[in-house]
Amino acid sequence: MVLDRRTGAITLGRFPDLLDHLRAGDVLVLNETRVIPARLFASRPETGGKVELLLVRPADEPGTWWALARPGRVLRPGRTIAVVPGGEILTVRAAEGGQFALAWDGDWSALLERSGHVPLPPYIRRADTAEDRERYQTVFARVPGAVAAPTAGLHFTPEFLAAAGAHGVTTARVVLHVGPGTFKPVTVEDPHAHPLDAEFYDVPEAAAGAVRAARGHGGRVIAVGTTVARTLETAAARAAKGEVLAAGSGWSDRLIVPPYEFRAMDALVTNFHLPRSSLLFLVSALAGREALLAAYERAMAEGFRFYSYGDAMFVA
Repeated sequence: MVLDRRTGAITLGRFPDLLDHLRAGDVLVLNETRVIPARLFASRPETGGKVELLLVRPADEPGTWWALARPGRVLRPGRTIAVVPGGEILTVRAAEGGQFALAWDGDWSALLERSGHVPLPPYIRRADTAEDRERYQTVFARVPGAVAAPTAGLHFTPEFLAAAGAHGVTTARVVLHVGPGTFKPVTVEDPHAHPLDAEFYDVPEAAAGAVRAARGHGGRVIAVGTTVARTLETAAARAAKGEVLAAGSGWSDRLIVPPYEFRAMDALVTNFHLPRSSLLFLVSALAGREALLAAYERAMAEGFRFYSYGDAMFVA
């Protein structure tokens, strides 16, 4: 679906038709994050009780990761759990905000490759397979660290990117390691008060330069996914006066809700999102509430698919 946010006009087609809506001089900004096999299964040595872990991000202390746990009530600082099937012993160092700092003196990357599982979205009600390690990735995934794929990027193929390049469309690569907090439902009455978990981002100078170049010659900056949108707007907020955005890395908890003035992007490729999600608020801030609601009504009437493996929308 293509939504013209200025007129509200809606055009339907297949994803390759997006080429017809791109222009020479545009830049597609892609999120190069790569999903890690962040789900671990473990047991408590004393009782044999099962514990499921979702690693979220490395902690400041070497050899330690912050993780979500189910059930979390059985974990306390000082307790240990054993990874299944390898038997590696993880020690709970701290508990904070519903997450647990787990320490191990071995190679975490090797442990995840050996015993980790792909953290498929919870509505996919099957066990992950070896094939999911590549299928739940974008074709441009390069930098390990995400626990969920930047799903707007799943629509892109090498052939599409090559065809876009032949049309004079360039690409820029950034990173935002998607965490579970991205999908946390908005439960507060005022969406501006929704707490968004910080996620690591990186905007290389090459990407910043490509964005500046596009803006300089009248091309559009097209964010591929809400993760890229938040990354660009974070970099824009940290730019010096008069600059489009600043290269650099850090942690972003940028929440975008209407009304919002976008500084670093002009259009968005995204999937269809759930109500009361921060992702939907972001798209609404760009498209406009009434135009977006009309587009979603049309999508439902046409049988469009929602969620991570669903259909795409181009808000231009």
